[in-house]
Order: sequence, then structure tokens, then C-alpha cells
Amino acid sequence: MLPNYVILSTIYTMKKLIISILLLAISGLASGCVFSDESSHIDAAEVLVEELKDREEVVLIETDMTFSTISEEVDIGGTLMMEILTVSEEVYDLVKIRVGRDIKFYFNKATGNFVRLIYPIDTEEELFVEYNEEGNLIAERREIEYQIKIKTVQGVIESSLYESAVEQDVDIRAIIELADVFAWTVDFGMGIRVGDTYKFIFEERYRNDEYQMPGEILAAKFVNDGKVIEGYKFSEGLDEDGDLVEGYYHPSGESVQKIFLKNPVSFKYISSGFTTGRRYVEAFNVSTGHRAIDYAAASGTPIRSVGDGTVTFAGWSTAGYGYLTSIRHNSVFSTNYAHQSRLAVSYGQKVSQGQIIGYVGSTGFSTGPHLHFEMVKNGTKINPLTIDIPSDKSISEDKMEEFKSAIADWQKQLNN
Repeated sequence: MLPNYVILSTIYTMKKLIISILLLAISGLASGCVFSDESSHIDAAEVLVEELKDREEVVLIETDMTFSTISEEVDIGGTLMMEILTVSEEVYDLVKIRVGRDIKFYFNKATGNFVRLIYPIDTEEELFVEYNEEGNLIAERREIEYQIKIKTVQGVIESSLYESAVEQDVDIRAIIELADVFAWTVDFGMGIRVGDTYKFIFEERYRNDEYQMPGEILAAKFVNDGKVIEGYKFSEGLDEDGDLVEGYYHPSGESVQKIFLKNPVSFKYISSGFTTGRRYVEAFNVSTGHRAIDYAAASGTPIRSVGDGTVTFAGWSTAGYGYLTSIRHNSVFSTNYAHQSRLAVSYGQKVSQGQIIGYVGSTGFSTGPHLHFEMVKNGTKINPLTIDIPSDKSISEDKMEEFKSAIADWQKQLNN
């Protein structure tokens, strides 16, 4: 019996040959070649192409499912399963499959042999595991190709931006993205006024003509309490370090967004990183996650606010944080600074980026002087070291003409 990879390679070659013949036949019809019954030839070709398609099995990943149990469900043997896990490990570890996502398996209709696997890593990339022409199993990331449609939405706020959008049947994810764009200039939590207006132009992503999700906000205009704020997406390309420089800018070229300080304190080292799993803390005999960064520093080292904002808490925390300061930066971001030796601000106080708000200590549940720093986005604690923070730089002079030209059409649409 021939090895599996030889069979697959042969089938792959045959498929290419047959499809090529079919394409020649169809092109012959298009160029005026005469057949005794053109429609029957086309129907036969369509049937043959359909027969050449691989059998697809789609598994919706549910709680307690593993790649092993899913493989067993679709009749993939243990040896092949381990091969798939091994080749994909460096590209994407299939041990980390997420609940709620579909994983697709394709099998040859004639032989029943495995052909490929497709798993959505995120909204931008998919993992492909398949045999190449040489019969070798390979794994690679591929960018998801969407069909893009442009949509414009506008409205008047009567109670909240969210409710206004829901009334127009707008995907709430697009509204969240809009709020992120203007988070530094509009306080969507406390600064919205009845009668405020908005208009934004954004992408809608489709696959096989089915709507999937909103894409990027391309241009937006918000009138808040009489103040007109506009933002336009623009990319300047790569900087000297090879990093992409892009963001949202006012028509003047100034950035709509601001940036946080890299670190809130001068520190010796990071004594504990951000983890979502549970860890055992021997000093307090507890197991807990650590959704924060601990900066080890000498007692009394000044702690600075990473951004402008308003103090929402400054005092002793009963939750083990010791002396704690919480700062609300906008409707999206807030930060917490724990275990301080003493505070330098009070509740309700406005603070500026870089302002001293307290001093490093070891109060509360702490084993030594350090700053326990938390960053919260839309109510969820996130890793401040990995967050993608937009640039706060203005458009460079040599790019201003290109920028103005790029946004000209969007400006006309927003202001019509």
C-alpha cells in the first residue's frame, strides 16, 4: 500500500490537472467553440468541480473540549493528531484553542484522508495546517481576507451614544471603537450632553457575502456641548525603528489621542508580572491571579500618574491594597496605584501626567516595598506592558500634504 503522503500528492496533482482541463473547456465555450450541447457540458463540469471539493467538518469549540477530544470526534488518529500539534506549535499552539470559535477540518472525499485544518487565531489571522505538494505537513499563519464595505452612520444623542446606536441597528463593536478614538477628547461616561451629534465612516467586514464584524473607523465627527471634534485615520508608514506610525488626527494634523507614561515609578526591577492564572502566595497562604505589574523600588520613591485624569479614590483600601490611589483618565482607561507609604493627592482632585500622587511603600498585603500598578480598560484589568497605546505625535511636516489630500473626501462626507 502506498504511503499517505504519496496518495495525497498524487490526488493533489490530479486535481490540478482536471481543473486545468475544465478551465480550458470552459474558456473554449467562452471563445465560441461549438459543442453538441453546451449546457450539458457546463453542468457536467460544475458537478465534477463539486465532487473534487474536500469534505468539510466544522466543530464549534465548547467548554472542556481539547484538541485531542476534537480530533477523536472527527476521526483523526493519535499519530496524526500529534503530528498536527507538533508542526503547528511554533506557529500557534493548538492546546490554547478558545471556546466559542469554529475549527474546520477538510478530508478528501475519495479516500477520507485528512487534507487541512483551519483555525481562527484572531480576527486578523487564521492557522492553516495542511500537506504541501511534497506531501509534508506544514503550518502557517495566513491573513484573513475580508470583503470591505464602507458605511456611514450619524445621529443625535437623546440619552447615550450606546442607545442612539442601538436604535439605528449599529454593531455595538463599532461604537466601542468610536469611543476609543475620541476617549481622550470626549468623556463618554460623564461628559455627554442631550443634543450632541455624531457622524462616522467605518469599514464593515464580510466573508462570502456574510457580515462578520466592523473594521476600522476611517473618519469621525463629534459635536459635544457645541465643540466640534474631528478625527481621521492616517498612516505615515514605518519610522526609523521599523515601527508603523499611524493614528487618528485632527484636520490640523494634531493627534486626537494621547499616550501614557511608560512607567509610573523609577524602579529597580519588576518583582511580579501580569498573570491571568492563579498563583500561590506563601506569605499570605492564598492562591490568586496577579493582573498587575509590581515595580520593586525603595520606600519613599515618588509615584507619578501615567496620564491626566481625576482621582476617584485616595485612602486606605480594605481589599489588601493598603494606601491606594485610583485615577480615572477617561471613559475607557483608569489606573490603580497600591501599597503606598503615603498619599499626595485627594479624592476628586484633577491630576496631570507625571504629577506625583504618592510614594512607594509596603502597606496592606505586601512582602516588601514596591508599587502594585493596575491598568483598567473598559472595566477589565489589562497588561500595561503589552497594551497597544496609540502615538500622541502630530503629523510630520513632510507628510502634511499627503495627509490633507488623504482626508479631503472624508471631510466632505462628514460635513455634508
